[in-house]
Amino acid sequence: MADKRSVIKAGDKTITVAEHAGFCFGVRRAIAKAEKAAEESAPVCSMGSLIHNDRVAGDLKEKGVRIIQRLEEAGPGENVIIRSHGEGRAVYEEAEGRGIRLIDATCPFVIRIHNLVRDAGRQVVIVGDAAHPEVQGISGWCAQPAIVVNCGEEAGSIEADDLFVVAQTTIRQETLDEVCRALREHGKQFEVHNTICSATGSRQKAAAQLAAESDVMLVIGGRSSSNTRKLYEIAEKKCKQTFFVENIEDLPLKRLEKCNRIGIAAGASTPECTIKEVIASMSDVTLDNNEARMEDFMDEIEKSLRLPRNGEIVTGKVHQVNEKDVIVNLGCKKDGILPINEVSLEEGQTLADVFKVDDEVQAKVIKTDDGDGGILLSRKKLEISANWNEIVEAHENKTVLEVKVTRTVNGGVIAEYKEVSGFIPLSQLSDRYVEDASEFVGQTMEVKVSRVDQRRNRAVFSHKMFLNEEKEKLVAEIWENLNVDDVVEGTVMRFTDYGAFVDIGGIDGLLHISEISWGKLRHPQEVLSIGQKINVKVLSMNEEKGKISLGLKQNTPEPWSVIDENYEVGQVIEGKVVQIKEYGAFIELEPGLDGLVHISEVAHKRVGNINDELSVGQIVNAKILEIDKDRRRISLSIRETIDPNAEKEEPAPAPAADEAPAEEAPAEEAPAEAPAEEAADAE
Repeated sequence: MADKRSVIKAGDKTITVAEHAGFCFGVRRAIAKAEKAAEESAPVCSMGSLIHNDRVAGDLKEKGVRIIQRLEEAGPGENVIIRSHGEGRAVYEEAEGRGIRLIDATCPFVIRIHNLVRDAGRQVVIVGDAAHPEVQGISGWCAQPAIVVNCGEEAGSIEADDLFVVAQTTIRQETLDEVCRALREHGKQFEVHNTICSATGSRQKAAAQLAAESDVMLVIGGRSSSNTRKLYEIAEKKCKQTFFVENIEDLPLKRLEKCNRIGIAAGASTPECTIKEVIASMSDVTLDNNEARMEDFMDEIEKSLRLPRNGEIVTGKVHQVNEKDVIVNLGCKKDGILPINEVSLEEGQTLADVFKVDDEVQAKVIKTDDGDGGILLSRKKLEISANWNEIVEAHENKTVLEVKVTRTVNGGVIAEYKEVSGFIPLSQLSDRYVEDASEFVGQTMEVKVSRVDQRRNRAVFSHKMFLNEEKEKLVAEIWENLNVDDVVEGTVMRFTDYGAFVDIGGIDGLLHISEISWGKLRHPQEVLSIGQKINVKVLSMNEEKGKISLGLKQNTPEPWSVIDENYEVGQVIEGKVVQIKEYGAFIELEPGLDGLVHISEVAHKRVGNINDELSVGQIVNAKILEIDKDRRRISLSIRETIDPNAEKEEPAPAPAADEAPAEEAPAEEAPAEAPAEEAADAE
């Protein structure tokens, strides 16, 4: 039935069917397994009745499903179905010993209890009916005999301590609460696991609410059904005129004639067709011959019996959350099964973290029969459909997606966008050359969608397109905000003979060799290195040609502009010999500022060849003799910094017969001043 009330109104009368009426998941699953097994060639039987409903049990018998009470009753080659109530461990061990194939239709909620009591390691207390097959099956999984109680008074007589409490899936919540209260009052240490089936609780709550609002309440189901009897007990407390309806003959038709508000609830073993027949049987009495309204209601019931198709998107409410799957009420004769592998969970998440009972969920139908009587659902498939739509939209609108690279393949990598996998070619992984794609595995990156074919489940992404567009945006922003004379930080990227290219945030500018230093350089790497961070000044910009000229030396004063602040006549400085001429040597005081040491100022002795005294690159001390700012010339003396007595003057060689005496040597051999043009060149 639908997971909401179904209501018929005709004149003054109203018939309302409670939420969650009819087959529960466990019963439906067991019947589906039995019917499927009966269709196969091998004979089949069940350990006890699969359902507490004579009509359904009769239908199964006609299909060849017979009932046995002990495994020894099974015939040769006969398959044995374990009903939804479950069996103890001994049954499974005996079946293995006898070579009997078991078809396990134990309700997943009951299996959970089996696992709990098996690993309890303490005295197990089962709250429920000791004669109920479910309780007997649970007891069969305990390490030591379980204690079964059905009320607070029985719980108060328990002598053991350190208890592990579980509950029969179909008992009332009030019973479990009463037992726990009694245990606390008697000072018992216990751990309680509320194993009451949520569908049972929802069914009981819905029946109680409807009974309180009704003039007469009908509870439909077999009298041998424990959960139907409990529904009757609950409804009777809320509505004095509550009737147990096992078949049509039980209908109190005369009472119904006098009542305007009629409520209907049904147990977990009650098929939808029985509910439908009960409503149809009341039509002449309750609806004043309003056949059209009755037909409308029957149509609604028929809709609830229809199964969704494969690929259909369905909406339902969560009934139960287990460790490995979620049971979803879809409002039809089968429940939806949402396995954990069909849900996208973050690392460390469980199904219970994502789904809560009564949450509304949407999923895609994978199979209308999962083999266990349920409809197999997938949230991942639903998300994939939505993800493909997002990818198609991103391709059409040229927007950016964020993907995660998961593995390398021939020619590139596989990257995942949510639940969809796409391909990134090697050439589209970066805006630089990529030799090994494995360095990108595990990375999250922004991409553009370059090609998409949803029909063939193919999507091609490009990180390079994203980087290029981002670079274009950055370049445009730089051009917009950059101005001549701005000083910006840059990174030295590469050298040429005529300068260096510097990245200033996405644009390369040229730092000409003449703009690097106030002094002369043969190559930029004399003062710069690749990757070095430097502050450069924008000298000129040409956006049309995409060219920017940069300067580095402009960040320091031109040496001659501050000569008076740093140097004075008589000062002794340390400098490097940078050039040697016949008439003297040029000494670099700092980049862009050279001084001349005339050959006559090199030493106290007479110097014939200056190369005998100095060499390029040599560090020397010199005294400033003169600073001529107008002609931009500095005269230096090394001789003035040397102690005359420290020099050992070598004796002059004897003149040859045809040579004139030394004192008669022409004075022009040692010019007092360098030629102006050569001095200028040296500067």
